[in-house]
Amino acid sequence: MTNKELKIDKVFLAIIAILTIVGFIIFSSASLGLLARDGVSFGSVAIKQMIGLIIGCGVFYLMSRYNYKNLRKYSFYIFIAAIFINLLLFIPFISLNHGGASRWIDLGIVTFQPSEFLKIAFIIYFAAWLSGIKDKVLNFKNSIIPFLVILGLLGILLMAQSDTDTFLVIAGTGVFMLFAAGARIRDLAIVGLIMMVVLGTVITVRPYARQRILTFFDSTINSQGSGYQIQQSLIAIGSGGFTGRGFGQSIQKFNYLPEPIGDSIFAVQAEEFGFIGSFALIIIFLLFIIKSIKISIRTEDNFGRLLVLGIGILIIVESFMNISSMLGIIPLSGMPLLFISHGGTAIIITLAAVGIIANVSKYQKQI
Repeated sequence: MTNKELKIDKVFLAIIAILTIVGFIIFSSASLGLLARDGVSFGSVAIKQMIGLIIGCGVFYLMSRYNYKNLRKYSFYIFIAAIFINLLLFIPFISLNHGGASRWIDLGIVTFQPSEFLKIAFIIYFAAWLSGIKDKVLNFKNSIIPFLVILGLLGILLMAQSDTDTFLVIAGTGVFMLFAAGARIRDLAIVGLIMMVVLGTVITVRPYARQRILTFFDSTINSQGSGYQIQQSLIAIGSGGFTGRGFGQSIQKFNYLPEPIGDSIFAVQAEEFGFIGSFALIIIFLLFIIKSIKISIRTEDNFGRLLVLGIGILIIVESFMNISSMLGIIPLSGMPLLFISHGGTAIIITLAAVGIIANVSKYQKQI
């Protein structure tokens, strides 16, 4: 076994290229649905997404060349900066409200979602912190208590934005990272129990969260309201059959599916590409996480190992939350289908994050 700087893992690079290209193809077709809905120009939407992709690819290139070990030195400042940017949402004249939630900052020429940056900043900081405490991760007071304090801080920040989904993704990713760092299963079970209590409290006190759960168990209770999206999604997925209607041929994206280029984009691709296309897309995402785990295992330093694992888990959990909610397996979430859904911030941050994995892959051990 040798340990020398390598080129970017070619298989990982190919997976990212496939996800990015396939994602834009699916997005392009889904965008056609906006013509009949809001009179939005397909060209304007596609160009905005293309700009996001171009910027994202540029950021991917930069992050793949920037030595990831430097991120450890600045991890605390990155995390604090992310929290500060999220606090800007509470300034009325720059905060943009959409769907009853204030999660976007509007700077006039561009809008962005600060929570996307917060997720990656948390992983960078938490990976640096865990690699610093080393064997102390076995001590409840030195590992679990600080983790719960961080979660509490982020929970307050995200619940104020009505962004329960992002909080759950961050919390889940943190638990996986703790497990990889060597935390005791008993301690992680306690964390899980606390998270269940918190989630139960949120469902009790937040009407939108309670309605999601009720709709999950019976989407017919409000078929024209909270149950509308899941019903239309299942119709679209069922209509796709085994082979799909064909590229651009989705019917549900026209005046039926809410957010055809956002939350519901998996339903659009399932209608057009059928079971075969959906299965292939899921396989690509699974190949992504398998390759990320392999890179993590072959990374010698603990920071790089936890960093890759955290980013990989975050992306796969968030993407599968979207897919599962469209299939009715879990309650509806506001999570985008990464690499595919509309959102300049999401695609730029996602490509920056996988750029970090690409950089780490250059330093993995040869086996």
